[in-house]
Amino acid sequence: MKTDTIVKQEGMNALISKLGYVDAERFIVLLSREPFDYTKWREQHLDNNLSVRELSQKAMAYSKNL
Repeated sequence: MKTDTIVKQEGMNALISKLGYVDAERFIVLLSREPFDYTKWREQHLDNNLSVRELSQKAMAYSKNL
């Protein structure tokens, strides 16, 4: 099992590689700024075939409708 630190590092690396530094940071800020239940959203809306950018766009659209 990976440590929390490694999971965070790998997650940031994945976001940065797909979105770039600025949009990766925006994604994190958007998730932390809004009252957003990612687990509930993921169960209802996540398609495992989505790219990180598509996932980010769906998450932003969902959070705007809260």
